[in-house]
Amino acid sequence: MRILFSLKEEFMKEQNKKVKDQNDVGGFLKAVERIGNGLPHPAMIFAILSAIVIIISYFAAKAGLSVTYFDAKAGEEVTKEAVSLLNWEGLAYIFNSATENFTSFAPLGTVLVAMLGVGVAENSGLFNATLKRLLSNVNPTLLSATVVFAGVMSNIASDAGYLVVVPLGALIFANAGRHPLAGIAAAFAGVSGGFSANLLLGTTDPLLTNITNEALKAGGIDMTLAATCNWYFLFVSTFLITIIGTFVTNRIVEKNLGEYHGSYKADESPLTDVEKKGLRNALIAVIIFVVVMAFLMFPANAPFRALEDGKDIKTLKFFLGHGLIPAMLLLFMIPGIAYGKTVGTIKNSHDLVDAMTKAMKGMGGYLVLAFFAAQFVKYFNQTNLGLILAKNGADFLESIGLKGLPLLIMFILLSAFLNLFMGSASAKWAIMAPIFVPMMYNLGLSPALTQVAYRIGDSSTNIITPLMSYFAMIVVFMQKYDEDSGLGTLTSMMLPYSMFFLVGWTVLMIVWYLIGIPVGPEAPLHVQDMVSMLFI
Repeated sequence: MRILFSLKEEFMKEQNKKVKDQNDVGGFLKAVERIGNGLPHPAMIFAILSAIVIIISYFAAKAGLSVTYFDAKAGEEVTKEAVSLLNWEGLAYIFNSATENFTSFAPLGTVLVAMLGVGVAENSGLFNATLKRLLSNVNPTLLSATVVFAGVMSNIASDAGYLVVVPLGALIFANAGRHPLAGIAAAFAGVSGGFSANLLLGTTDPLLTNITNEALKAGGIDMTLAATCNWYFLFVSTFLITIIGTFVTNRIVEKNLGEYHGSYKADESPLTDVEKKGLRNALIAVIIFVVVMAFLMFPANAPFRALEDGKDIKTLKFFLGHGLIPAMLLLFMIPGIAYGKTVGTIKNSHDLVDAMTKAMKGMGGYLVLAFFAAQFVKYFNQTNLGLILAKNGADFLESIGLKGLPLLIMFILLSAFLNLFMGSASAKWAIMAPIFVPMMYNLGLSPALTQVAYRIGDSSTNIITPLMSYFAMIVVFMQKYDEDSGLGTLTSMMLPYSMFFLVGWTVLMIVWYLIGIPVGPEAPLHVQDMVSMLFI
């Protein structure tokens, strides 16, 4: 009996320990959420942060803080001083720039234009019918993995994932009887946290590689990288991010959110014959649209191709930067109209405009939030505080004299930290590349490896920084399903993803380094291997 009692006692202790461990994690995240949501409205938080930046800029300027660095993007050495916004010139700037800060806020036009098409697809009933068909064919156990993977793959189309995959993630989870905020978290983790991972090359690859090449040129290093130089590592990273994102969604985030008690109710009725016909017509419309767009994009002299500056070749670079969002509008609007005409939800132009109007009404909260978020981001850039922090951080890492793998790990952590204060991946890399690419080259580490390490850190913390352009928009998506959610809710949801991505990606880098696999085609880890390849 004593033995049985001891075994029972030991078992109860073990169970209590497990419950305690779960509560520790959940308790910490709930505390983050409570603290975050106990703060003022997200719009007011951005207003307060703007005021803090203004005050800090005064003291930074008074202290004479400045940085001199080689800007690989501009191709020249520049000096930037801290700019105070707490003086007469600063006051004039605040008033004179407010409207332009808002209207030029990168996600604003992108979101509003895309949502016109999404609104037609949603209000016609196309989304609902498509999700019914999708969920009937997808294994429930693979749902989280599918959403995270779709988020990662959406990076091919630059920022499209934020506008499409994130809201769809919520709908997919809600219609599957799961918490819609968990769907937003999974999608956002894939789109933004996994921004540097992909099975294919995206628009970011040539952008960052060109900056790296400029840094090599500025450092007097006769070497040029191809845009594919990180492809092997990023290919494998896609599966790593999908696995980690799935684990965090199922085991941490969704459990912490608990059961959904919001107002959204999924339509569980089966598809009717008319709805099935509508889906067929919508699919035909999509195929026709894709064929037409392919004709306009891919032939050598296609209308959407344009000459790049300094190059005698026509590319899609300008279209991908400017024309992709209107194309997305049509990608959703055309099948939405085809479906709506078939099932009777869109009978005339009035119904079409009403669908778009409903979408715009739902973006009212985002417009308010975007105004204050735009001021905060612009003030941070105008004061040069991000530049000063990035350069000083780079100088610090250079000064501590690390080599090899420890240097790479510290570089990843530095990139992750700086990403919290400077949103643009290319802008940060333009500052950091001229310092670290030659430095690591001289220590035997290849520029391709340095670039990969930077991308790991830069991606991992995208999902927890308010300086990320789409951060405010994600809050608005969440409030559609939970009115009480705010920055605290979003931060508490995304913090586990950020930590697991950073640790998991760093471990992958360590293993990759120890094995010695090239990070891309003709992109070995060490300089001597790259140099020897040039003479083969």
